[in-house]
Order: sequence, then structure tokens, then C-alpha cells
Amino acid sequence: MNTIIALGANYLYIPVSLLAIYFLWTEGKEKRKSLLIFAAISLPLTLAFARIAGHFYYDPRPFVVGHFTPIIPHAPDNGFPSDHALLTSALAALVFVFNRKKGLILGALALLVGYFRVAAEVHHWIDIAGSFVISAFTAWLVYLIIESYKRRHGEKRA
Repeated sequence: MNTIIALGANYLYIPVSLLAIYFLWTEGKEKRKSLLIFAAISLPLTLAFARIAGHFYYDPRPFVVGHFTPIIPHAPDNGFPSDHALLTSALAALVFVFNRKKGLILGALALLVGYFRVAAEVHHWIDIAGSFVISAFTAWLVYLIIESYKRRHGEKRA
């Protein structure tokens, strides 16, 4: 079981990311252009918000608090927010804006990534939840900004 947890914790974000790229690529040409613009704004902004949040909230990793060896090796740094959960939930939020069903599929997989990170004893659930909140907030904010820009400039909605 530890092998499955270790593989999921370390590598599940890769197929989730590839699936997100596939979902984005299979959209129509016009929608794909909007998606790329949205991604170019929201993904770096999500990372920036996560770094800022990490400076304001420090959550020692479970193995640091509990004084044990985790299932996978990890530095004893701040666990908040989880980078793996942040990436996968940011991709899920991005896809959700354009296709709710595909976004929910990616969201479920992002939760699975979070589960494996917690099961591997390198994160607490607050680290995973923080990643999801940051990702959802950023996607919502970028969506509002882009829609506001489109309304002011007379463009059609995505």
C-alpha cells in the first residue's frame, strides 16, 4: 500500500496535468484561444497568491510535528499550501471555467492527489484545502476581470 501512496503522492499530478492539457486541446479553436489567455493569466497568479499565503500561514509538515519518517522523503519546510494540489486544482479550476463536466473530473483527480499527499504524511488537509481555495479564488477573479474587459470592449462572452 505504501508503494501506491508513494507513487500517487509523487507522480499522480503528471497524468492529471496531461489530461488537463488534452481537455484544453480538444476544445474548439476560438475557445482554445480564450483558454490559453486565461491560463497565461491565472496560473502564474495562482502561484503568486500561493507564495504570498505561504508567508502568512506556516503549517509544519506532519512528520515534523509527529517526529516520524514520512512515506516519501521531503524537506521539513512549510507545507502550506501543497504545490501538487495547487497545480492540479488550478488546472481543474481553469478547465471548469470553460467546461464544468471536465473541470469536475479534474477536480476529483486533484482531490485524489491531495489524498495521496496527506496519506504520504507530507501534508495536512489544511494544506490541500488552502490550495483549492487559492486556485478557485484566482480562477474566479481572473474570470471576472476578463469578462469585465470583454464587456467594456464589446467582445462576446466565452
